[in-house]
Amino acid sequence: MKLATEKQGVLSRLIKDRRGNFGMMTALLLPVLLGAGGISIDLTQIMMTKSRLQDAADSAALAAASALANDKYTEADAKLLAMQFLKTQMQDGSDLDDEAAKEKLELLSNSEIDIQQIATVGTGKQFVVQINAQYGVDLNPLTRLLVKDVSTVNASTSAKSATESKNALSMFLVLDRSGSMSFITNDIASSTQKCKNWTEKNWGSNISETKPCYTRKIGALKLAVANLVTQLNTADPNKELVRTAAVSYNDKMQTETTFAWGTDAALAYVNALPTQPEGGTDSHAAFGKAYEKLTISDTSNEKTEEEYHKEKNGQVPTKYIVFMTDGENTAYNGSSNDSNSKKSDKETKAYCDLARTAKIEVYTVAFMAPKRGQELLQYCSTTTSHYYEAKDMAQLVAAFKTIGERAAGAYARLTH
Repeated sequence: MKLATEKQGVLSRLIKDRRGNFGMMTALLLPVLLGAGGISIDLTQIMMTKSRLQDAADSAALAAASALANDKYTEADAKLLAMQFLKTQMQDGSDLDDEAAKEKLELLSNSEIDIQQIATVGTGKQFVVQINAQYGVDLNPLTRLLVKDVSTVNASTSAKSATESKNALSMFLVLDRSGSMSFITNDIASSTQKCKNWTEKNWGSNISETKPCYTRKIGALKLAVANLVTQLNTADPNKELVRTAAVSYNDKMQTETTFAWGTDAALAYVNALPTQPEGGTDSHAAFGKAYEKLTISDTSNEKTEEEYHKEKNGQVPTKYIVFMTDGENTAYNGSSNDSNSKKSDKETKAYCDLARTAKIEVYTVAFMAPKRGQELLQYCSTTTSHYYEAKDMAQLVAAFKTIGERAAGAYARLTH
């Protein structure tokens, strides 16, 4: 009986003794606490790796899209290129064991790369590259007490590109060849030869030839048109998609060229413009002629631009007018006065309204033009992005080149 009582007493004291509880609780909770600390440390690493993966995916998508548009890659080649970009940019010199490194590589290799090809207007093609990338983050030993060695992060992106949009087009150039086009620009044509350097101040005077000889505005225009047609020729080397024509004007409309395949006839017309133009400015008839030739109806005795293109390439052409001036209207049908200049403005705007209704894209270029001339061209441009204000020869050349590029352009952009 005494022995049993003693045993009960020892057991009771053991149960009541809590001096070892803290040690036991610590032993039980320590892995959890260490794991929680490891997770908090790894959160920063996860966010940084996700950012790296997003940048890598963006670069890979753009590289693949650009290759499809410009380098004529196959879809299989473009996917391989995208994967190479991903792997190259995500290399990190991990010192994990082989199994963990293998898991990370497998995740990256399983990233989804999808390419869609979409037919566009004309002979061009559009590509959409979609990438859903996966990659593993190396977790520190504390975190690995609770979870696996590698945590997966994801990133998605897409990029679009298009091949050169070789759509059929008909373009009419409406160009100023008034007396002010004889004025000089700031560009030197020759440092050794003399010439008459006309300006607004000395125009009409019997001036002597001097050097250096500056490039006249008309010379700058010829160079600018040459840059525009170069873009069209590059897009249509076989002269099967592009038709062009041109007309010039001073205080009267000059005889226009007829529409022809390619750009040779229009460029020859521009190059034949006089090196020292004369006369006032009246744009209404020239713009009206361009509108008329682009909108010939099916009931006329002439073929429409749609019929020409249907027979040649089977497409419906995009129609353009490129309208340029360096001044403001001063005349109407050869008669110069303030009333007639306003009449020319009014009728030019009326033709511009008709062109807009007929869905003709109108690009306008104000070349060192005064305010009223700028306002007329701003009104006539299809959108604000169709209006260019050139303050010197370089800007004029750049404007015409850009118009040519936009009529036959290529692009690649990133989307999210």
